[in-house]
Amino acid sequence: MQRIISCDDHMDISTLPPDLWTARLPARLRDAGPRVRDGFWTIGDTRIWRSGGVDPRLPNAIVRAGLPDDGYRPSTPELRLADMDQDGVEGSVIYGPITGLTPAAMRDAELRHACHRAYNDWAADFNATAPGRLCVLAMLPADDPAAAAAEVERVASGGHRGVQLGHFEAATPIHDPAWEPLWAACAATGLPLSFHLIGGTYLLHIKPGSWEMAAFAAVAPMQLDEVLSAVVMSGILERHPRLRVVLGESGIGWVPYVLERMEAELDKYADRIRDHRPSLRPTELFRRQVYVTFEEDRLGVGLIPHLGADNCARLYALGAGGTA
Repeated sequence: MQRIISCDDHMDISTLPPDLWTARLPARLRDAGPRVRDGFWTIGDTRIWRSGGVDPRLPNAIVRAGLPDDGYRPSTPELRLADMDQDGVEGSVIYGPITGLTPAAMRDAELRHACHRAYNDWAADFNATAPGRLCVLAMLPADDPAAAAAEVERVASGGHRGVQLGHFEAATPIHDPAWEPLWAACAATGLPLSFHLIGGTYLLHIKPGSWEMAAFAAVAPMQLDEVLSAVVMSGILERHPRLRVVLGESGIGWVPYVLERMEAELDKYADRIRDHRPSLRPTELFRRQVYVTFEEDRLGVGLIPHLGADNCARLYALGAGGTA
């Protein structure tokens, strides 16, 4: 029987155990950290997102599967494994919450970094329930490249097998030299670095219950085009040939076009570039070090030969997949 590994499931903040941060943060930071009040995750007096329950305005794989759920089923490893068994899925790569642990919501850098460590430690314990099957990615602080690199080294020693960076939350652009320690840490530890779709739009926004939600979801994957162009063209991949970059929930239909555009524009501007010119073609760098994931992408499937089958992986809307 063929083994199926789902490459992009979710652990949304609403599904996390309500005591995750109150139980795991250092005592002196606990009162200022995220906590659940009146059914919502809050930081200080600010509501971040609901805790538990199901939002009827959003698609939910568990509801579609007809499974009982109080909102916390995806963060209960035994139930998640049972749902994976029902779906015929052997292993699951799981992307974490992307809400709340940002400078905008939490000004204290020490607190933010401690919250990342607490989440990653909880995720390591979750994965340890079935190490060969569960892979919640560690989340990296995006406000401090040195702290992100240090967290890569820490979680690698704790058994994590991949990390996730919120590029739109980055204090400096990811192609800035300040991020060199992160690329080096990921290359040295062998942990793939994932960038997941979120934000990047200026006309359309996440608005549950509105047409705008569907419109945003339709174009959000293509906002990863800048990440792809940056890591390929800036020299990041060439300087760190062991670095592996994953574009989470990117889709694939747009990727061959962007690679073709990169090659054409590189040729056009080659004599005018004064800082860095890739010694390898963008498509070569992509095939060597970049991986993309897709869900439903009928046009994209036909373009896989242009990308390389080993560089493309499918995600599945699992019963355990939160709002996937």
